[in-house]
This record gives sequence, C-alpha cells and structure tokens, in this order.
Amino acid sequence: MRVHGEVAPGYEAVRRAFEENFERRGEIGAACAAFVRGEKVVDLWGGDRDPQQGLPWEEDTLVVVFSTTKGMAATALAVAHARKLFDLDERVSTYWPELAQNGKSEITVRQLLAHQAGLCCIDEPLDASVLADLDRLAAILAKQKPAWAPGQEQAYHSISLGFYENELMRRVDPKKRSIGRFFQDEIATPLGIDFHIGLPSSVPANRLAAIQGFRRIDLLFHLRSLPPRFALAMMNPRSHSARSLGNPKLTGPEQIDTPEYRAVEMPASNGVGSARAIARVYSAMAQGGAELGIGEDTFREITAPATPKRDRVLHLETAFGFGFLRPTSSSEFGSSRAFGTPGAGGSFGFADPEIGLGFAYVMNRMGFHIVDDPRERALRDAVRACARQNATTRPL
Repeated sequence: MRVHGEVAPGYEAVRRAFEENFERRGEIGAACAAFVRGEKVVDLWGGDRDPQQGLPWEEDTLVVVFSTTKGMAATALAVAHARKLFDLDERVSTYWPELAQNGKSEITVRQLLAHQAGLCCIDEPLDASVLADLDRLAAILAKQKPAWAPGQEQAYHSISLGFYENELMRRVDPKKRSIGRFFQDEIATPLGIDFHIGLPSSVPANRLAAIQGFRRIDLLFHLRSLPPRFALAMMNPRSHSARSLGNPKLTGPEQIDTPEYRAVEMPASNGVGSARAIARVYSAMAQGGAELGIGEDTFREITAPATPKRDRVLHLETAFGFGFLRPTSSSEFGSSRAFGTPGAGGSFGFADPEIGLGFAYVMNRMGFHIVDDPRERALRDAVRACARQNATTRPL
C-alpha cells in the first residue's frame, strides 16, 4: 500500500506507524496530520477513499468524522465565549427563554458543554427534513424533558449536544449565525482550512471518502474493544445509550455519509473535512487560541481540570469540559491540559498545549473502539514521542 505525503525530519516513526496501519491493522483509507508549535510536521494520506470503485485517497479527500466534529463546534463556542457572547455559569434559558420548559430552567452552559444537562436523548423523532429547519428543531429541543436533574449525572450527548449548541449560538451571536456558518466565517476561512458542519453543494462528491460502517449487532462481537455494558445497552432500544445514538433513526452510522445528512448541520456528529484541517485548528488552540481571538480567560476554562465521572451512556469513565474530552485513565491521550474529541469508528483530533501539538487522524473504515482505536493510538503515540525528542524541528 503506497503512502503519500511527508513527515518532517525526526518524525519518520509516524510514517512507519501509518504504513503499519495498512499492513497490520486493516486500514482501508486514511489521513493523518500534525503541527508542533505551529509548524506542520506530519501530512500523510493513503489507501482507498472508495474501495468498491478502487478510487485512491487523494491529498484533498474529505470524509465524515462523526463526533470528532464536536471539537470543531467547541472551538466555535470558544471564539464566541472570548467575545463575551455568553457566560459559562449563566443559565442556557437566559439566552434561550423557551428552553426553560419541562425542568430545564436551571441548566447552565457549563453543564451543557460537560454532558451533564440530562439531554442525551430526544424523544420526538428527527430526520433530515427536521434538521434542515433550525426553528422547528429548536421548538422540539425546547420541549424535551431531561432524563435527570441538571448536574446529577454525566451522560454523553452523542448527537443531541450539537443541536443544543447550535441553537445557543444562534441566540447569542449578533448575526444569528448557526455554528456551521460561524465556524466557516470565523475559523475555517481565516485559517484557510477545508472543514464543514453542513456540507455545501459546491463540494463535489468525488472528493469524499465512502464510510465503511457496521450493523448494530456487530457490537456484540467486539466486546474486547467496547465497554461490555455499552454494547449490551445498544441492543436495548429503551436504554439511554441506544436512544442517545438512535435519533435520527438510521440504518447504520454510515447513513450520515449520505447527501441528505451531510447537507444539514449536526455539530456533534456530521462534520466533513480533512485531517489537515482538524490538526490546523488544534494547532491554533494548542498555542492558546490567540490566532482565533481566544484570550487567556477562555483558554484557562478550556484547560481547567475536569473531574472524571462514570458516563451513563458510554459506560466508561470520562471527563468533559467546554465541549472537549479531557485525558483520564480510560484514555491518556496527552498531558493534563490536553483536550480534543474522538469520533465513532476511530477518528480523533486533539491539542496538547504542553508540547504545542495539534493532531488529527481520519479514516473511512469504522472500528469498534470508543476511545484509543489502535490505528489512531499508534499514530498519536508516535507523534508525541517524536515531538518530545525533537525540540527543534525543520517543518514541512
């Protein structure tokens, strides 16, 4: 399998790990990128973007990254916070009064972004037509009753988080932009990157990698990769795990990789972009976010310690803050100040301010790890080791 791209001197181990993913770990098509202290040191891609048609992964290939999107949405909110458009400890209903229905009046922005709002499930059925109408969706969200009192439990808002974030952004932004529009205007365009929350029709289909998904029943055959209680809960349609991931009702996760779902904004789950773009955003964030107008107060909130909790949806110990996953014993992906988000199937992007690292890995064959997919971990560990060994690096 031929691998394309470059690594900076001293980062050859990352290229070897990338090649081994194809040779030993069943990779089909993927890309990996990393920046250290603002300089690009890894930019690799290879394999097939569509194995059925034999189409190669190209330098400009884009792919759906599932919950890795959450980190891009969180970055948009960080920019808004730095502009003092909202306060983390203010009630969401202060900005969005209709949300106060059915026991949600006291939910704070901080609780929402830490997956502690009790809104991991949405009762009313959603589909692409509903998601395309943000006013209609907002009315549905406002009526939802929390599963728990705010702050009582942590439960991963797998898909719902992005919808609530999106409406919050529309309420606080003076221009009333959605997160997708805000991200394009304030992050993607200034950084010159290719990442979309809501894919525009101008992006040709031949640039997209085809997701290779799985059936829900397949989870039971990968109990060594998944928390067993999570896999079993996914078989019960009434469980919080199944409900959190099951609305919209899809035939499989790969259905998000269809024109109707790529076109709508699902800021927690349907971003489309490249590893290079995600790593570039995290590179800016790893250096404090000043390039995006993020000040010390906001960056301090992002990197503040987050308390690990047993998650009622993932059945795994996790810690969240400001919309980002933080390192815990379940996934030690960086220093104590690192932050990022993994995506279903194995994609991952994160920043580690301690070594100035912005990293991203994307792929089209979905694996079965919630965190620490072996393909991603091999690359991430190699990048971190090389960054520590090469204090001064000649960039690409």
